Amino acid sequence: MSEQTARRGGTVWALVITSVAGFMAALDNLVVTTALPSIRKDLGGALDDLEWTVSAYTLTFAVLLMFGAALGDRFGRRRLFLTGLTIFTGASAAAAVSTGIDALIAARAVQGVGAAIMMPLTLTLLTAAVPAAKRGMAYGIWGAVNGLAVASGPLIGGSLTEHVSWHWIFWLNVPLGIALLPLARLRLAESHGTGAPLDIPGTLLASGGLFGIVYGLVRGPADGWTAPFVLTGLFAGTALLTAFVLYSLRAKNPMLPMRLFRSRAFSGINAASLLMFLGMFGSIFLLSQFMQGVLGYSPTEAGLRMLPWTGMPMLVAPIAGILSDRIGGRPVVAAGLFFQAAGLGWMASVVDPGVSYAAQLPALIISGIGMGLYFAPAANLVMSSVRATEQGIASGANNALREVGGALGIAIMSSIFSSQGGYESARAFVDGLQPALVTGAAVVAVAGVAALLIPRHRAPQPTTLSPTEDPTPTLDPIAG
Repeated sequence: MSEQTARRGGTVWALVITSVAGFMAALDNLVVTTALPSIRKDLGGALDDLEWTVSAYTLTFAVLLMFGAALGDRFGRRRLFLTGLTIFTGASAAAAVSTGIDALIAARAVQGVGAAIMMPLTLTLLTAAVPAAKRGMAYGIWGAVNGLAVASGPLIGGSLTEHVSWHWIFWLNVPLGIALLPLARLRLAESHGTGAPLDIPGTLLASGGLFGIVYGLVRGPADGWTAPFVLTGLFAGTALLTAFVLYSLRAKNPMLPMRLFRSRAFSGINAASLLMFLGMFGSIFLLSQFMQGVLGYSPTEAGLRMLPWTGMPMLVAPIAGILSDRIGGRPVVAAGLFFQAAGLGWMASVVDPGVSYAAQLPALIISGIGMGLYFAPAANLVMSSVRATEQGIASGANNALREVGGALGIAIMSSIFSSQGGYESARAFVDGLQPALVTGAAVVAVAGVAALLIPRHRAPQPTTLSPTEDPTPTLDPIAG
């Protein structure tokens, strides 16, 4: 077998392994939402307990993303990827066989730990396996699969619950994880970051700050924004993250070097990512309820009708990746965000208790095109904005900001929905949904403006560096 053939095979395997692993981690963000009534019927528990089956995963996932990436950089990215995948697969089996609500919540928290270790390393391992000039298309496929997982979580969860059992939303991960473990061990190359020691103070500050912020955001809509634990989480989290920034500015080997944010590329794509997930997560959260609670569709029927939005990235994202290789990620990401904003705005203008599916379809298609154009080039921009040895922590930071954006989006848009409408009637639901969607559209449009601040693309140059040498990033990681 020639070296070129071996490399091509390694690239394909890396793409398959990292895409499936990313799909598993992203899917479990929202897959439980439509199964909650069935879980409550089988396991019991109050409303707060059910909400914790979602929040426990979100919390541990968001809080430990940067720490998971730092562990991979220090001890080996493939080794930690395998560790995270093992934890996630085992916790999924534990969730599937849970006989009580407390056991299920605990298993979901452990799932989040595994996902936090595994998820940021998928992008780092993929980057190491793909030649620089071909990364756009690889990121396109990776982004399409991850975007599909995020958006189709309610559909998959609802379909399995409706036609099989809620247990299978967790059993689904087990054969996938078992199949990926030997493949990852044999087909992925090991790599490391800078080799610097773990930043224990920075890790504690960042993890504590993220925990407080995300806890406050996910519990605020349920417990009330003035609840003592919610306020404590938000204020303490903000204080700890501020301390993390100040500490990192002075530390010798910080977990997240603050100098990265001097790069317009790194700052711009992270701002755009946070805002994109804020608008998208909040919109999907409310629209899936609109289709079921107002229009009367079953979970499966609602998910199928959202496919022009949620499934479009599978078609568009690979094309977007190729475009980003040729003209740069900046214009493709910005166009995708403006398409997404236009789709949400269109949906806000047509939602009504008696709206036909034909009236919704153009908005769903436009939103789907926008999502597809965003995902692949966004990953490319994140990874090309830093040095190769810093790609692990860059991926972890970007994923953490996305998770915070998603939690923030659900919290903000749920609050707008509650203040302007409610669940009392179809008309009340629409009265709350419309201003929430307008807000989501405006936030995603601001994300498009942030993307335009990213520097223009410089085409990657062919390289003959050995695998142990660091390629020069496409975008200047310092000056931007």
